[in-house]
Amino acid sequence: MIGAVVVAALSACDLPFALDLPTTRSLESGATGTLIAADSLEITGSYSEGTNRWSIDLQLSRPGSEHVTVTTSDVKLEAIILGNDAYFRGQQFLSAHMGGDVVSRSFVKAAGNGWWKGSAGQVPQLTDFTDGNVFRSTFLGQAVTQRTDHVSVDGIDAVDLTGARGEVFITAQAPYRVLRVHTKHGVVVDGIRDADLRFVNYNSDFRISAPADVIDFSNLTTLPPIYTVVSVDTSGCASPCVVSAQLKNLGGLLHAQAPSTITFTMTDTATRQVLGSCQSQVVPDVKYNATTSVTCSIDNVTAQQSNAATVTATPDNPGRG
Repeated sequence: MIGAVVVAALSACDLPFALDLPTTRSLESGATGTLIAADSLEITGSYSEGTNRWSIDLQLSRPGSEHVTVTTSDVKLEAIILGNDAYFRGQQFLSAHMGGDVVSRSFVKAAGNGWWKGSAGQVPQLTDFTDGNVFRSTFLGQAVTQRTDHVSVDGIDAVDLTGARGEVFITAQAPYRVLRVHTKHGVVVDGIRDADLRFVNYNSDFRISAPADVIDFSNLTTLPPIYTVVSVDTSGCASPCVVSAQLKNLGGLLHAQAPSTITFTMTDTATRQVLGSCQSQVVPDVKYNATTSVTCSIDNVTAQQSNAATVTATPDNPGRG
């Protein structure tokens, strides 16, 4: 009876000289091997770049597919990478990287929250975190200076291998997968710093595929209609004051959330006071680089007022939803 109690007590404790613990070499080989062998994995967490703190959710499917979402307090960018093709979505990000001229602002509004095509080179490559061999040379081997066993990561028993660049948390049980990487303050790896990343969903099917209705800014016919005003005609301004505008479509025929609208505004040239206005929708749409015209009437304006006034036409292109 006493012997059974002793055996039971010993089984609940660590064996002396850490005989029940995996070797550091086994942990490092397992972490490297599972990163290399994984058909897919997901990395979530946060990091700093520039003055911003970003949250990230990266789904990686080998050999060359990624779905990544990064966010700050006021910007969200989503990207899908399929080999050399990359697709992006995020109106705030697009707006910050486009010019301030009227046409650029029209392009941003036309894109809405839709997908646009870009360069795969614009997507950060977190090779130090995802490539097993590079990961080993960056965080493991001679880089490790301290080991701590029985550390919990989201309820999973793990081993913490600490080095000059940060901490790597590996499952205490085979196959010794990477659970978490926490880089040390100020250390820059793959262009990011102060990273705290979780490694989850190994070998999951993320079903990454190309989005539909993609805008290609190098091919403006893939855009919704973007009308600009070529000229305004006030020759028919009597009582009522009939005005018209000639328009050119700088976009294509991709469905917009609503028809474009042209607002005509009559302003007293001397006092800058608005005398009247009217609106007209552009229906039907015309193709890329084609022209069309719209007409409307400004009511309650006398001939004397119209002679001392200017009329402007301002387009409103709703773009995609």
